[in-house]
Amino acid sequence: MDSQLLQLQQQLEEAVQRADAEGIEFWFARDLQPLLGYARWENFQTAIQRASDSCEATGHAVSDHFRGVTKMVILGSGSKREVEDFMLTRYACYLIAQNGDPRKQEIAFAQSYFAVQTRKQELIEDRMRLQARLEARDRLRESEKALSQNIFERGVDNQGFGRIRSRGDQALFGGHTTQAMKDRYGIVKTRPLADFLPTLTIAAKNLATEMTNHNVQQSDLQGERAITSEHVQNNTSVRNMLGQRGIQPEQLPAEEDLSKLERRVKSDEKKLAKTTRTLPPDTRDDPAENKDEPA
Repeated sequence: MDSQLLQLQQQLEEAVQRADAEGIEFWFARDLQPLLGYARWENFQTAIQRASDSCEATGHAVSDHFRGVTKMVILGSGSKREVEDFMLTRYACYLIAQNGDPRKQEIAFAQSYFAVQTRKQELIEDRMRLQARLEARDRLRESEKALSQNIFERGVDNQGFGRIRSRGDQALFGGHTTQAMKDRYGIVKTRPLADFLPTLTIAAKNLATEMTNHNVQQSDLQGERAITSEHVQNNTSVRNMLGQRGIQPEQLPAEEDLSKLERRVKSDEKKLAKTTRTLPPDTRDDPAENKDEPA
């Protein structure tokens, strides 16, 4: 784990609060906001709202994990002002990270930090690698779906799309067909090859597919032959780029079945919701009151 992420881990651990009587851990949203890369409170509130909606959708009481409070802060002039804040359980923090901007490194880290039970470095790193692979696969699904819709309007049916994608794989994997790669990895015929590829190869396939999508529209390519030629060229270009860095996609080892990993992630999320201790009952004594902090 690089130094920036180690520092973020330390800051998240230092920001944790505990309710006096029960020892329940929680975080204040205002403390969490800068750690997750949000400069504006209004933007962070949007992520909190999406997270609370997700909490409600899964059947959990929002008030058990999200608690609106007020906090007195010291302004630059020395005067005090009351500001809105939230108490957030670990599950709430996880949902906020899930609903945050995935392009932010802080968000990607926080997803894993709050998801794992012990928050050990090696577990967080494993979870981050898994999440990166899942996100890469989702992006590939979206780009292939867009390509399928795009070329359908240009005279190519589903069978034609399958042939185009197969020729692209053959170019990317140095002449090895999709089925040949499945045989090499021991994948049954009915399962998608991409579900067993490492993150780098999934990203390579996605880049080639996005290039094909762009050029099909830009050049108004029509018919299976022209689009196949375009897709083969793009996969060949991506392969050559990888080759310049000493990478041959067909030589990279297979990874664990992504469908199993997705089920594991969903199972872990359910466990997290069940094992997270909920916020204590709301009382007149606001945990954030009388806590003077610089604005």
